[in-house]
Amino acid sequence: MENITPELALPGFRFHPTEEELVDYYLKETALGKNLQSVIIGFLNIYEHDPWDLPGLAKIGEREWYFFVRRDKRSGHVGKPNRRAEKGYWKATGSDRQIRCLKKPKKTVGLRKTLVFYTGKAPKGCRTDWVMNEYRLSSTSFPRVLASAYLIEDIVLCKIYRKATPLRVLEQRAEEHATRTS
Repeated sequence: MENITPELALPGFRFHPTEEELVDYYLKETALGKNLQSVIIGFLNIYEHDPWDLPGLAKIGEREWYFFVRRDKRSGHVGKPNRRAEKGYWKATGSDRQIRCLKKPKKTVGLRKTLVFYTGKAPKGCRTDWVMNEYRLSSTSFPRVLASAYLIEDIVLCKIYRKATPLRVLEQRAEEHATRTS
């Protein structure tokens, strides 16, 4: 069940923004206190939910779901956000990737962190197909005076999706299942 607002229930409409658009338009405008996101992207503490529950809570999306999230810092871990969910946790993979401006390739507008959902408790969790791209503004997105006045460190935009299982893995599973049942 999708929570698409009536004005977005248009035949052929797809919300498919670039990373630059996500950061430099949606996230930046929201951090500045403008209420543009309410129609397409809503605020939700995604860590109160498991990823398979999130599609039903999104305002729009068929294969990708978008949410604004207020970062919740863990006590005792300076600057590190709390990413625990009900039945697991989100684990970062690799380092942050810079999101650059298309018109000015030397300008970084934001950063992307990729995370994978694991069921169970760290460090012995079981990896799932659920992936999150967490977008945040870079410190150069605003003049220093504005940066401290607004929520650039406290709000992130998250894109959640389920990674497709490769065909060879599906074939291998089918083969293993056939071997066990014969």
